[in-house]
Amino acid sequence: MKIGNREFDVNHKTYIMGILNVTPDSFSDGGKWNQKDAALAHVESMLQDGADIIDVGGESTRPGFAQVDAQEEASRVLPMIEEIRRRFDVPISVDTYKASVAEQAIQAGADLVNDVWGLKYDPDMAGVIAKHDVACCLMHNKANTEYNNFLIDMLAETQECVNIARGAGIKDERIILDPGVGFGKTYEMNLETMNHLELFQHLGFPVLLGTSRKSMIGLTLDLPVDQRVEGTVATSVIGVMKGCAFVRVHDIKENKRAILMTEAILGRNIK
Repeated sequence: MKIGNREFDVNHKTYIMGILNVTPDSFSDGGKWNQKDAALAHVESMLQDGADIIDVGGESTRPGFAQVDAQEEASRVLPMIEEIRRRFDVPISVDTYKASVAEQAIQAGADLVNDVWGLKYDPDMAGVIAKHDVACCLMHNKANTEYNNFLIDMLAETQECVNIARGAGIKDERIILDPGVGFGKTYEMNLETMNHLELFQHLGFPVLLGTSRKSMIGLTLDLPVDQRVEGTVATSVIGVMKGCAFVRVHDIKENKRAILMTEAILGRNIK
């Protein structure tokens, strides 16, 4: 799979998407990286630690988050995307579910649109991605936790995202799927999603796992958000074992080492 100018061997490797939240209120690191110099230093640090993609987000998706308008979101992410593109040779993802923000971000240098609503929030989003022929990550999400049969329904609802993408002309080779741990699911459902990640392989697309520092880990280990590294690493190891092509994390070094070790045990090429 090609993202930006880089080829990703999604069938044999697990790559790291490093999180850069340029928000004042993100659940894990809100306010920490919304100053340009600090943010760019953090990007450099993530790349040195082994990040393969940088995901730039301008609106928190934490529980109870305050929605920001597209203009405000764009004002946060666009300068950062432009600076990262200028200074570093790395694929850039924009974490947004708004088509207008995505389009401006692509024009600023983003190579991938990471949509936490899987094209279901903004009817113009799929068309923007298709027009610019960029990669996209489509996450399973819904406004409630009501299912008839959780796993079957979750997969069917994720397939709906794929159908929207195809209907808009997005090429299959541009699509990544995200099971959406922490979104539209109870605590028990999140654990079940982790335990059955391999089912997502049946949909036929690379899978991105995003569990970093999330409440599933906090509830399991009874730990605050700044003490969830080990729990996140455990989910990354499971992700590698169940075929995920990408993990989206805050703590690059720890997850990278665990991924390389897991790949070595599984007999995958670690170079």
